[in-house]
Amino acid sequence: MSLAATWRAARPPAAGLHLDSAACSRQSYAALDAAARHARHEAEVGGYVAAEAAAPVLDAGRAAFAALTGIPDGAVVFTTGSRNALELLLSRWPGTHRTLACLPGEYGPNLAVMAAQGFTRWMLPVDRDGRLQLDEAAATLGADPPDLVHLTPIGSHRGLVQPLAEMVAMCRGLGIPLVVDAAQALGQIDCAVGADAVYSSSRKWLAGPRGVGALAVRSDLAELVAPGPAVGDANVAAQVGFCVALGEYLTAGPAAVRTALAAAGARSRRVLAQLPGWRVVEPADEPSAITTLAPLGGADPVAVRARLIAEHGIVTTAAGVERAPGELTAPVLRISPHVDATQGDLEVFAAALAGGAGAG
Repeated sequence: MSLAATWRAARPPAAGLHLDSAACSRQSYAALDAAARHARHEAEVGGYVAAEAAAPVLDAGRAAFAALTGIPDGAVVFTTGSRNALELLLSRWPGTHRTLACLPGEYGPNLAVMAAQGFTRWMLPVDRDGRLQLDEAAATLGADPPDLVHLTPIGSHRGLVQPLAEMVAMCRGLGIPLVVDAAQALGQIDCAVGADAVYSSSRKWLAGPRGVGALAVRSDLAELVAPGPAVGDANVAAQVGFCVALGEYLTAGPAAVRTALAAAGARSRRVLAQLPGWRVVEPADEPSAITTLAPLGGADPVAVRARLIAEHGIVTTAAGVERAPGELTAPVLRISPHVDATQGDLEVFAAALAGGAGAG
């Protein structure tokens, strides 16, 4: 059975057409059942006893996350999601006069966390497409090193892939810690390249439940996450579901899933390249499953998304400028099919846009 067929068979049938994995993928029967079984066990023996019983599953999940993020000997903690992970990390970062460098297209909520934690930001150099310029970045970082570099290898507002491995090597050579927001990257590209800290949510390309994520830091930064994130009562059932999703991803084969996701993005761009009234933002061969459509004729992506759901049962994302306030100038429509999306699914979506759902 193909990867696409296996992935599809492992999940409940979609009620419509789901092209929104960059927001929230569809969970598998196994992940759903594992979370439900743990919740039932809590009711039977009490939450704390059930959590102790789940320790081997949670330890395996932490080990899987450490392997996927390339920090096998570091510390891994569960969080409530990516924002919680960044808040935890930056709130404990040493020093009082704190500076960081990030991309102009940095995720808006991340910028808010950075400001709230008292960090002064300056922007890394990028080309006209928003891709990091490594040589210029090396010169800038070497001349005036910040306390850390924060890199989001794939943004929320478009599927442009940044040179993560090269940035890791550069920062290591300069002695600057590199923190990676892998919310969109983990599962899509290889993130096991030796960053100092990597965090991600569960619900996107790894197809786990909402409300949980993880943060991995190298061993000499372990004090930043010990004795654990101050997030109140943990949703252990969601953590268990996340661990099962991580195991399924590893079983499917990370390289195979990444290749299939890149192919899904390429198919999407081929199908949508000539769609009237819309412009595909990403290069045709960008190795990402995210495809962004910028309206050319005044269509409102928020209204378009609502019509696609109400009239066609097609789930997408409308990304407002707040997602990347340093880069986006107008809202865009984003699709993000997983490995089980077919050519026919994409053609159905294109026909819905061309047939009136995509009108202004």
